[in-house]
Amino acid sequence: MTRTRDGRPGRLASSGPKILTAVAVFLLVVLLITSVFGKKGLMEIQRTRKNYEAQFRELTALERRKAELGKEIAELERNPLAVEKEARDKLWLMKINEIVIVDKKK
Repeated sequence: MTRTRDGRPGRLASSGPKILTAVAVFLLVVLLITSVFGKKGLMEIQRTRKNYEAQFRELTALERRKAELGKEIAELERNPLAVEKEARDKLWLMKINEIVIVDKKK
């Protein structure tokens, strides 16, 4: 058992700062773990950033496809030969008395 300065039995004088240090270290560890793995931690921020970038790339591709389709629509509306070409290529339509030869590619 330890004694105080006046000789009476008592606790160690240094146990108070040790407890405070342990509590501070514990809180710091909890804070670090929460900031990395928590609901709004670094891991979640990184995952959200990757998701945003993927959706942005998809949006860019869709906008590019929309522009291409808009050009195709405009061409089909003003050019009857383009309509005929699309009908022949995609629908296999043909004119009367026309013979279509299909070449099977191997």
